[in-house]
This record gives sequence, structure tokens and C-alpha cells, in this order.
Amino acid sequence: MKKLLMLIIVIIAISFTATAFAGHDHMVIPYDKDGFGYKTRMPMTSAGDIRQHIIGQSPYKTWDMWPGKGKMYEGTEPHGSLLTTYVNDIALKSIKKLNGMANNSIVVKENYSPDKKLVAITVMYKVKGFNAETGDWYWVKYGPDYDTIAEGNVKGCIACHNSASANDYIFTGKVTK
Repeated sequence: MKKLLMLIIVIIAISFTATAFAGHDHMVIPYDKDGFGYKTRMPMTSAGDIRQHIIGQSPYKTWDMWPGKGKMYEGTEPHGSLLTTYVNDIALKSIKKLNGMANNSIVVKENYSPDKKLVAITVMYKVKGFNAETGDWYWVKYGPDYDTIAEGNVKGCIACHNSASANDYIFTGKVTK
């Protein structure tokens, strides 16, 4: 009887512990003053965490599109013939202020072929302190099924976007004065 009682107590203790950890957000990256004062969990610098954020926690298709750009606007390589670009609320406010992109800005670009087939999803995520040499941008390229193709300090992204460093590495539209 004592063994059964001890087993029940251990199971209850493990259940409470597991429940407490399951509900605990293990990492909170708060917006700083440049992020306009919001507090929410932002993704870590990993393609998997960013994927979970943009398709689960804060689905990018619910975000605003880049101001002045609609769906399937004309693009250029390497992104594709047609593009649709979404921005989170921090990026949208940054674009309107023209002071460069604030920490925690996320830009998601759907890349389409001429026949309107989705070929890739590319993401720029501004993370203060990630890599000052490239504007603190974390780059991710996913396939159409969100499989990770490249992430981090992606040489191809950096080599191209360096020519737009005066506009915070952004080509889509003006973000600096």
C-alpha cells in the first residue's frame, strides 16, 4: 500500500512539474525602445523558430503587405518574377518613420515563378546584436513547403543586399530618409 501511495505521489508531482514547464515561455525577447514598446515573444535566430513564428504564432499572411505593393508585383532575380511582401507591425511602423528598420522587424517575401507558382519564401529578421556588419539582419530562405534552404549570415543574400546598405539593406522600398 505504501508503494502504491508513493507511486501516486510521484506521478502527481511529475504531472504538476510537466504542466508548469509546458505553460512557461522559455525565452522572451522583448521589443526594446526601438521596437515601439511592445512585449511579446519574438523568434530566436533559427529557421525553425522563425518558421513557427510566421506560420503559427503570428501568421504572416495576416500582416500588412509592404506599403504601395500588392500581391504578385513584378520582381527580379534571385527572388522571382512575381513577389508578395508582408511586414510585421514593427516593420510597418519603421517603414512609415523612414529611420531604418527597428529591432524585431520581420519582412516575409513570397517568391513566384512567371506562371505564379510559389518557389520560395525569403525572410529578413532584424535582431539587435546579431551581425552589425550586415545591419543585424538574420536571413532565411525556405522552399514552398517551408523546408529550410539557407539561414543566418547567408552569403548570397548579404552579397546582394550590401548594395542597399544605405537603405538598411532593403530593396523593396525606401526605409531611410
